Amino acid sequence: MVDSSSYGLLQYFQKLSDEEFQRFKELLQKEPQKFKLKPLSWTKIENISKEDLVMQLYTHYPRQVWAMVLNLFLQVNRKDLSTMAQIERRDKQNKYKEFMRNLFQHIWTSETNTYMPDRSYNIIIDRQYKALLDIFDSESDPTTAVVLGTRGKGKTVFLRKAMLDWASGVLLQNRFHYVFFFSVFSLNKTTELSLAELISSKLPECSETLDDILSNPKRVLFVLDGFDYLKFELELRTNLCNDWRKRLPTQNVLSSLLQKIMLPECSLLLELGESSCSKIIPLLQNPREIIMLGLSEQSIYFYCVSFFKIQLGVEVFKDLKKNEPLFTLCSNPSMLWMICSSLMWGHYSREEVISSSESTSAIHTIFIVSAFKSIFDLGSSKYKRSQLKTLCTLAAEGMWKQVYVFDSEDLRRNKIYESNKTVWLKMKFLQIQGNNIMFYHSTLQWYFATLFYFLKQDKDTYHPVIGSLPQLLGEIYAHKQNQWTHAETFFFGIATKHVLALLKPCFGNISFKTVREEIIRYLKSLSQPECNEKLMHPKKLFFCLIENQEERFVNQVMNLFEEITVDISDSDDLGAAEYSLLRASKLKILHLHIQKKVFSEIYDPEYGSLENFKLDQNCSFMTNFGDGSLFCTFLQIPQLKYLNLYGTDLSNDVVEMLCSALKCSTCGVEELLLGKCDISSEACGIIATFLINSKVKHLSLVENPLKNKGVMLLCKMLKDPSCVLESLMLSYCCLTFIACGHLYEALLSNKHLSLLDLGSNFLEDVGVNLLCEALKYPNCTLKELW
Repeated sequence: MVDSSSYGLLQYFQKLSDEEFQRFKELLQKEPQKFKLKPLSWTKIENISKEDLVMQLYTHYPRQVWAMVLNLFLQVNRKDLSTMAQIERRDKQNKYKEFMRNLFQHIWTSETNTYMPDRSYNIIIDRQYKALLDIFDSESDPTTAVVLGTRGKGKTVFLRKAMLDWASGVLLQNRFHYVFFFSVFSLNKTTELSLAELISSKLPECSETLDDILSNPKRVLFVLDGFDYLKFELELRTNLCNDWRKRLPTQNVLSSLLQKIMLPECSLLLELGESSCSKIIPLLQNPREIIMLGLSEQSIYFYCVSFFKIQLGVEVFKDLKKNEPLFTLCSNPSMLWMICSSLMWGHYSREEVISSSESTSAIHTIFIVSAFKSIFDLGSSKYKRSQLKTLCTLAAEGMWKQVYVFDSEDLRRNKIYESNKTVWLKMKFLQIQGNNIMFYHSTLQWYFATLFYFLKQDKDTYHPVIGSLPQLLGEIYAHKQNQWTHAETFFFGIATKHVLALLKPCFGNISFKTVREEIIRYLKSLSQPECNEKLMHPKKLFFCLIENQEERFVNQVMNLFEEITVDISDSDDLGAAEYSLLRASKLKILHLHIQKKVFSEIYDPEYGSLENFKLDQNCSFMTNFGDGSLFCTFLQIPQLKYLNLYGTDLSNDVVEMLCSALKCSTCGVEELLLGKCDISSEACGIIATFLINSKVKHLSLVENPLKNKGVMLLCKMLKDPSCVLESLMLSYCCLTFIACGHLYEALLSNKHLSLLDLGSNFLEDVGVNLLCEALKYPNCTLKELW
């Protein structure tokens, strides 16, 4: 019996005469070959019924069935059937588009507040929009694209606008017949499903069947949003499946789709944030990137004059621009929205809002206090605090359970009833997501979840889901729990006199003493050698300290560590590391890993031609950070005895910057590891000059193309009486026996060198004999020769 998904095709077969149907089957012998597919055997279809042929076609050619059938209708002179089928399919596609247009128009107007006319928003996203068109051009093969950017930069808003424009008939019409939009975090409570079920949940009743929709997968695009909040770990898997009808664990379905095992001819458009990017990108095949860079100065202006009346908007923009740190934060749309909303509430003057918004935590606090005053202005601080606590409990429970979409039971369990929900919606703390509720922005959930620990009292009822503060700190700093990615910033930001002073008029006295003590106690335990857990994310800690900015507390935290390993992946990381490490007075060992991409900015047409851009941004170490300021910063720490830059490309200019910094009187580096830094022979001369009168006792130059000339320059340094170098590592440096002649002379003069590593060079017997001769002299201090 033909199932409902194949019934549409059977209707057209019923209109064929017996003679036409026979001819259709004969032609069917050749048609699959056009698609490089194996034809059905004649014995199988010679006497087959129309119902059974439909089943055979969908079984053997699910993705090509309609393309073949429409061609064959023309070949049996039934153009009318071909035309009728195309019109019917197009009508059903248009009905789906209309359904999506209505849905996303509602989402755009009710759940996506850009606070500006669409024409202004279109100007802001013009570059990303053009990139989207370029990636998914009408003739393109199946493509995977990712929308990247930090939280609050507008990735989801951009995807919603793209979905609305497609459904409205103005975007990618010639490319995709179907676009499906899924917020993957909504699947956190779903342990098992099939892709068929997932797609069906988005289809109106009048749509084509799934078989028909997926019979032309090149015309299907999946838009997947919210990976940062997905509870499941998606990773490279071997237990993947290509059957989109089969029920599987949710993570297997998503992994199969991302890794192009399931529906490989479909296209993908993903939103990836800071937490998910490094995990999801490796699963994808040649992803194209669309970068959300945040708001430009012009965009901030558009936003302000759209949010307020034009004249007031201009004044707000000018005041924001005068405050450079705050204006930088305003490039994040969510931050700008909170600032403008706080001004709109009218409970603080413009000067108070702008002068008090000195950190992300302060901006959130002013926004929340302003909203509370607008609704509960006459209520006591005790009452306001009790109301606030219910919201904080919901947020904290959600974070511990990795839940970001809440149902009515979640709200009731946390004493948020219908009247409360209405108030929180009005205050823009919560928003409606279909039949459920979410926090208006993810950072609000983090803020409220963090504030829970400041409001918590010993007499409070035990909550079985919410962990203790030490447990939470462990999740943040010693484990890899993405849901707390930014909450730690609020712990340090709220634990300041400034933020608690902002909270006090509305919620009464709130102390940071307990929170700070727990932070110090936990971080101190991580710094102990016997502790099994280690500080896995020092960068997170650095950004938290910048958020706090209270000098005494920052110094107290940084003085807990004698050894730190830092991975710097962008200029923001660099600034945070500089601020924090300068306050690490007890630091003795610093492992510094700097990714190449730090030294080449994302191309912006405003920089000029791409050719000139590439010439300027040549990925040289320190290109964009001015005169070796990084070295000067780190090497001013007198306790720093060990510096390892292994694997970092160093140009001659940068070697000179490094050596200049090492000459500083405050620099105490004794071990310098410069292995595999692409150091040239010429750079050896610079290094040799600085080593005279320096404190460095151990120097490693392994795996660099120093050659004989470089060693000759180093040997001049070794002959100087003021050189205190005790060990020199030169393995894999492209040396020959000629270098041994220079080393022979240096060994006879040097009074301190006790270890020399020349492994894996081309010294030959001649070179080794020269070195052995030097060892015979009583004034040669060398004890180890490798």
